Amino acid sequence: MRLSFVTAITASVLLSACTTNPYTGQQQASKAATYGAGAAAVCGLVGAIDSGKHARNAALGCGIVGAGIGAYMDVQEAKLREQLQGTGVQVAREGDNIRLIMPGSITFESNSYNLRGGFYPALNSVGEVLSKYADTTLRITGHTDNTGQRAMNQTLSERRAGSVADYLVTRSVARSRILVQGVAFDQPIADNTTEQGRSQNRRVELYILPKT
Repeated sequence: MRLSFVTAITASVLLSACTTNPYTGQQQASKAATYGAGAAAVCGLVGAIDSGKHARNAALGCGIVGAGIGAYMDVQEAKLREQLQGTGVQVAREGDNIRLIMPGSITFESNSYNLRGGFYPALNSVGEVLSKYADTTLRITGHTDNTGQRAMNQTLSERRAGSVADYLVTRSVARSRILVQGVAFDQPIADNTTEQGRSQNRRVELYILPKT
């Protein structure tokens, strides 16, 4: 009976979250719904097979898992936007990924990889969210403008990304989750021929990526 109940729940989740393919007109289950349905089956089986303490502990994660990766990232995005409002850090959502854009003007002194003291509160807020929602990996990338030699900019971009990573580790973010890289001036987001453009290109970006 318990297994039949689980099957019924799984089916209802899929049916209730069907979407229409705009190209074919056919009904199909969204990826989030499929993920949630699979999780519902797993969580239901835990309860059906084991009603003891182990099942209760395993079920603690079922709420977020059942809601899907998107919902897990939605919560983090909302918290980051709330806590980083007015800090100068931009929060961008790209599918299931979250990108934090940290302008060089608020993070580092000119030609330095030492964090500005005034930037610590913003990084504290980021660290608080990242340590709480640990089922993600982090990619921290340093960027520069095209002023100066490539070798110098490559080193500076790597060290700036490393400084952000090092500080987040002090805020209880596991080092094993973090990939640090520098790309010098290879990925500009503005025109390097103007001072305004170069200022935008001097930045650190932190990608928050769901574990697959």
